[in-house]
Amino acid sequence: MFDSKYSKVLTVILVIVIIAIVGLLGFLGYDYYQNFVVTKDTSDFVDNFQGDVTDGEAKEEGDTAQATTTDPFDLKDAEITNGTTKRTYKGFGVLGTMEIPATNFKYPVLEKVTKKSIETAVAFLYGTGLNQPGNSVIIGHNYRNGLFFSNNKKLNIGDKIYITDAEGNKLTYTIYNKFETTPEDTSFYQRDTGGKPEVTLSTCTDDSKARLIICAKTE
Repeated sequence: MFDSKYSKVLTVILVIVIIAIVGLLGFLGYDYYQNFVVTKDTSDFVDNFQGDVTDGEAKEEGDTAQATTTDPFDLKDAEITNGTTKRTYKGFGVLGTMEIPATNFKYPVLEKVTKKSIETAVAFLYGTGLNQPGNSVIIGHNYRNGLFFSNNKKLNIGDKIYITDAEGNKLTYTIYNKFETTPEDTSFYQRDTGGKPEVTLSTCTDDSKARLIICAKTE
């Protein structure tokens, strides 16, 4: 009798352990798949980005129409305004792209910060505009899984950031400052850049209690 009950308990424990292992493997598999898909999509977009596209089919100044193109990166959903096809990524307007070789980061920079947009890529929060004189603040999630700005903590002073704007101009930025601050702190948004373009990357720390700030300037 005792041996029988003992065997049943062991069987139940074994089943629970197996279910837990299968669940864990499923979670890790999904996380890996999501990382792979998102990273491939954003990387392909960056590699093919040449800025906004001039399209002579817009009839008059101010006209808007649906773009007709075979570009795989959402240009079919872009609007043609004043003869220019504005690029989009998964339905969001794109201001440009950003590459950080030190963390294998390749993402479009979306033009608006919304709950959905920063679950899709990184987004422009504040400033004069990509590659424009002055400071531009770009924010992104830290999911602690390699996506978006999760690896910003690995960046160091001297690392390079490459930004391509909507006109297709690509500038090189060098990281010169890295610090943590409170979520409410915006004092670093406005700063004297000497008339040169600068960029600030903002994300949460791993414990979500503070913000990790990366400052970079053009060479």
